[in-house]
Amino acid sequence: MNFTTTAYTNLDDFVFGKSIYPITLKNGMSIGGGLVYPEVNFTLPPMMITQATMPEVIHNYKEIITGICERAKELYVPGFVAEIETLPPLTENPEWGIEVCKTVVDIIKEYEAKHGVKGAVRITPNDIREGNELTHMWRGRHYEAMMKTFEGCAKAGADFMAVESVGGKELHDEAVMYCDIAKSIFALGILGCTDMAKLWGDIVAIGNKTGSIASGDTACGFGNTAMVLADKKYIPRVFAAVVRVVTAVRSLVAIEQGAKGPHKDCGYEGVYVKAITGTPISMEGRTAACAHLSPVGNIAACVADIWSNESIQNIKLLGGMAPTVSFEQLVYDARLMNAATERGAKEALLLRDLHADSDSKLDPQAYVLRPDVVLDISKELVKVEGHYARSKKAAELAIAAMEKGHKEGKLNLDEKDEMWLENLGYSVDELPDDRDEFMASMMDCSEKFDPKKYDM
Repeated sequence: MNFTTTAYTNLDDFVFGKSIYPITLKNGMSIGGGLVYPEVNFTLPPMMITQATMPEVIHNYKEIITGICERAKELYVPGFVAEIETLPPLTENPEWGIEVCKTVVDIIKEYEAKHGVKGAVRITPNDIREGNELTHMWRGRHYEAMMKTFEGCAKAGADFMAVESVGGKELHDEAVMYCDIAKSIFALGILGCTDMAKLWGDIVAIGNKTGSIASGDTACGFGNTAMVLADKKYIPRVFAAVVRVVTAVRSLVAIEQGAKGPHKDCGYEGVYVKAITGTPISMEGRTAACAHLSPVGNIAACVADIWSNESIQNIKLLGGMAPTVSFEQLVYDARLMNAATERGAKEALLLRDLHADSDSKLDPQAYVLRPDVVLDISKELVKVEGHYARSKKAAELAIAAMEKGHKEGKLNLDEKDEMWLENLGYSVDELPDDRDEFMASMMDCSEKFDPKKYDM
């Protein structure tokens, strides 16, 4: 697919719970069909994962999903999604990850059969293609283990397949450290997009074979890394905001290759993916504080079709086990958004805009997630062809939007932000328009980058 126009043209249609291309599951859950569903993401407490500890691992996952299903029944939840992000050993040993997935799927199916509690499972294998032992991004034991995990979990009953892919991350970590926008664009718009095209072609093929839905990828390791560092004041907020918009080009590749959504929660760039493609998205905000802090706690909910918590360990809190507690928070947030929708379009838009206005003026990273800003940028972005050209354009548009917002009094920037924004503008302007010229200038930009791993 090649998206040359945005799916949304009217801002009033761009709202939570509704997507142009909703996904309906066999149990009747319609993602993007009118309701916002909670998506609970959970992980193990601190422990070793070995063959010897696998019984304890499975016990933890049984406890987690049983607690969630019980609470879903007690709170009259119309449907929910459970996401399993496999930890590295569960991807390195596909049979372990598959066993975990089957455990969760079977308990959800049991609750649906006995109590009418509707649930779906998203499997997100950890991308293990990192480290000195990696020989190639798309060949060798790392890639083969990921594909076996995807296919095995799909056959075990996972409704959705997702991933936080790492193509280009080895270079982007360096780019963020030094606020090097050229290196960031190379990592995302060249390496990331190249990797995404191959990876998602294979994931979509598995979906076509098994019936599991290829949902989406996130630039969590890119955009969220920058966001967390900006929150700690290690890098400028405006740099992180520019990176966030550039990540949209990379994450869009999954949909170009045939993914259907819902886009995964920790990719805040999903708002751009939804604007351009019309696919449903999962988002996380204030409810993700258990995993990381952010300046976008409310605005992230504006156009969410699924509302998520990022990830939480199976530890004991006063209210109960942490995944169950976190799930309850998600349920109440989703219930409020659905109540607004039931009242009518006017009330839903009011809640959307309150979510946006409460965050957007205070931080540039929130400002670039405003529905109106997202739609304006997206309409210009799709006019440009080619991943590198789009990535460069995304940076230009993000910078221009923040400058305009600050000038109009809609965005608060301090003197340091203004200086960095101006410098970023100069740096992006100096980038060549020609992709090959840009690539030639970047091939020796870091010792961490091995072109052979990307067939370059």
